[in-house]
Amino acid sequence: MKRVYNFSAGPAVLPEEVLKEAAEEMLDYQGTGMSVMEMSHRSKAFEKIITEAEQDLRDLMNIPDNYKVLFLQGGASQQFAMIPMNLMKNKVADYIITGQWAKKAAAEAEKYGKVNRIASSADKTFSYIPDCSDLPIDDDADYVYICENNTIYGTKYKELPNTKGKLLVADVSSCFLSEPVDVTKYGIIYGGVQKNIGPAGTVIVIIREDLITEDVLPGTPTMLQYKTHADAKSLYNTPPAYGIYICGKVFKWLKKMGGLEVMKERNEKKAKLLYDYLDQSKLFKGTVEKKDRSLMNVPFVTGSDELDAKFVREAKEAGLENLKGHRTVGGMRASIYNAMPYEGVEALVAFMKKFEKENL
Repeated sequence: MKRVYNFSAGPAVLPEEVLKEAAEEMLDYQGTGMSVMEMSHRSKAFEKIITEAEQDLRDLMNIPDNYKVLFLQGGASQQFAMIPMNLMKNKVADYIITGQWAKKAAAEAEKYGKVNRIASSADKTFSYIPDCSDLPIDDDADYVYICENNTIYGTKYKELPNTKGKLLVADVSSCFLSEPVDVTKYGIIYGGVQKNIGPAGTVIVIIREDLITEDVLPGTPTMLQYKTHADAKSLYNTPPAYGIYICGKVFKWLKKMGGLEVMKERNEKKAKLLYDYLDQSKLFKGTVEKKDRSLMNVPFVTGSDELDAKFVREAKEAGLENLKGHRTVGGMRASIYNAMPYEGVEALVAFMKKFEKENL
């Protein structure tokens, strides 16, 4: 069996040892005689899986006791509606637009109230993070919303916006668990797990307890109320059980690796290797302002659509998969999440050097 280096933005690479462990347990999970895929979410075995997963995540992120951890479905995109439905008491929210996902979230929130787009980097194809030190925050805003790492454009907030005392809500789908984070700075921090944590189908929401109330917008479905899931400990209905099981294994892997400080160091080392090469290359060019570069998603171009296509094609033949950029940007993108080994980035850079030599 030959594993490729998978640079996909999501669903994305998972730690090999987690996949092997899951394979070994596929037919018989710890003596139960069945797969986790088959077991009741009300069983003792699954209760242990979800309880341990939550505790390990709390340990990794130092999540305070006054925050709830919810394992939900619907992906990050369902949160675009769930957040205003649960939080828009004044029917006003401020959004900072740094890419497609913040743009979509703002458009969805407009169905429920007034949305102020208080800063944007659309003028330069979202290649930077706007200055968020003195924003025109609305006095009535229920929250300020950001997408913290922009998967498509490869930008990342290095400093959180000054929300002037307003609640901060952040989509961290593509930088989840890539570095330490101070959860207390957010009202809600959430993300789809399919980029850096687990298989598609699960979204994790970390929400401050005082935000979980029955006071939601009229007509909010039961399934879209945070209180429903918080009260039932994520077991109101059948949860994405197998996804939660894999997430739990990844949390244990992260702890074993040394936690989020160690992951940050590893991720910085991988990203440096790639960015250093891009900065001196005569053929390839990174598309993001240096100060705002993501550790997770690295977009780059040759300047020629034909050469870009050739690169993606030949990279695939060399076992470097999923390097095509998002359709809205073109070019290439390497997603180098936690589970991407350093050797994978070394192989990519070696291939890029070879390609540059042959095509300049």
